[in-house]
Amino acid sequence: MDKGLHFMFCVITTMLLLRESSQTGEKNDPEMLAASKSVGGFDLQGTDSRGPEEGLPTLTVTTILEDPYVMVRSAELEGYCIDLLKALAAMLHFSYKVKVVGDGQYGAVSSNGNWTGMVGEILRQEADIAVAPLTVTSAREEVVSFTTPFLQTGIGILLRKDTVSQETSFFHFLAPFSKETWTGLLFAYVLTCFCLFLVARLSPCEWNEPKNEENHFTFLNSLWFGAGALALQGVTPRPKALSVRVIAAVWWLFTIALLAAYIANFTALLSSGSEQLPIQTFEDLVKQRKLEFGTLDGSSTFYFFKNSKNPIHQMIYEYMDKRRDHVLVKTYQEAVQRVMESNYAFIGESISQDLAAARHCNLIRAPEVIGARGFGIATTQASLWTKKLSIAVLKLRESGDLDYLRNKWWETSCLHKSRDRWSPLQPQALGGLFLTLAIGLALGVIAAVAELSNKSRHAAGHVKKSCCSVFTEEMCTRLRIKENTRQSQETSGRANA
Repeated sequence: MDKGLHFMFCVITTMLLLRESSQTGEKNDPEMLAASKSVGGFDLQGTDSRGPEEGLPTLTVTTILEDPYVMVRSAELEGYCIDLLKALAAMLHFSYKVKVVGDGQYGAVSSNGNWTGMVGEILRQEADIAVAPLTVTSAREEVVSFTTPFLQTGIGILLRKDTVSQETSFFHFLAPFSKETWTGLLFAYVLTCFCLFLVARLSPCEWNEPKNEENHFTFLNSLWFGAGALALQGVTPRPKALSVRVIAAVWWLFTIALLAAYIANFTALLSSGSEQLPIQTFEDLVKQRKLEFGTLDGSSTFYFFKNSKNPIHQMIYEYMDKRRDHVLVKTYQEAVQRVMESNYAFIGESISQDLAAARHCNLIRAPEVIGARGFGIATTQASLWTKKLSIAVLKLRESGDLDYLRNKWWETSCLHKSRDRWSPLQPQALGGLFLTLAIGLALGVIAAVAELSNKSRHAAGHVKKSCCSVFTEEMCTRLRIKENTRQSQETSGRANA
């Protein structure tokens, strides 16, 4: 029994000594120490390491910290580019080590002729590829190779909503319809009132005895009748003839549909706020004097305006170049912060501005986007990885994975997620309504002529005249009643004298 206990004690003591020796060896092993530091992916030197698997090549990837492409969260790197890099590594079977660019630049030619940023690191072979929001430009393409763009973008203007808002116009209530639409409505109103006036004079059911009765549908009364329908108010005179009622009913239908369209568009106008954005284009930005504007120093956007032959673009470049120490910013985060805190408009990648507007509900991007371009993965020239990565990017696009990543990282927290722009209602949108009104007016006039023809036919039988002559006389009498009345008054005055 004692021998058995002594044996068990020796075994346990030996196992504890071996375990302590193993842990001490791990702590002293520099490779294990580096591995333990990179747990979670992001270490103190700013690299995201994925340990090489046996037989797989390892690529050094340079990137830049920019939301939402690459971000630091809980000592880890995450973002759109990190997810893209993981998908590419899984497809092409390689491991990688991510490092943040040392100078915080994308890549431009410095004063001494050397390239800075991620492009410079690739040229100096400090990195194999660059996975970042790096714009494909001709200057960069001359020194490095780019894959197929994984994101399409352009150059836009980022603004703060309250800095570009303007006072409401005195005639703001006219904004729901375009000028052409208002012109068409005015013409339709006058034409309808004239048809009411004409049909009321021609129809014997409305005006039976032109020589003895007063026609209540004068032109002014017809205008008042049409205006009352626009306000959904019943006014006198009240139509009695079928022809007049047809025109009145069609006009009422027209006004109801018109008011519904006006109220709906006016509500959309007030809720969208698009009318409070006077800066719609780059030309508007140049003409105003309230806001300063600039872009990232040494970015592809800055050189786009520098090399552009467009007069507006040249004016923008000259403005930024003269004030470069004041209007050019170093980072994208600095640009967004400056837009939010001062009277400043930031010119940059539209897709990044969409993200800023999605994250900060008081920001908005102007509608105009110029300089269509794309973000690509940069590699060394003649690299075997360029074509492989391009094919992999195309496969991810065709499978919908790129769209999924786009929706994942550009999700907005603002209440109004729609970016649809409000616009005044054009006449084409009311084409069917105008056509219905025209058909109704034609039917009313035809009905009035039919009513007058029927009366003329009965009268022709009594006076033994042709129907056409009686119809012509009746027509002239109704259309020239004032002249006939004046002649009858003069005749009666002479008789009294």
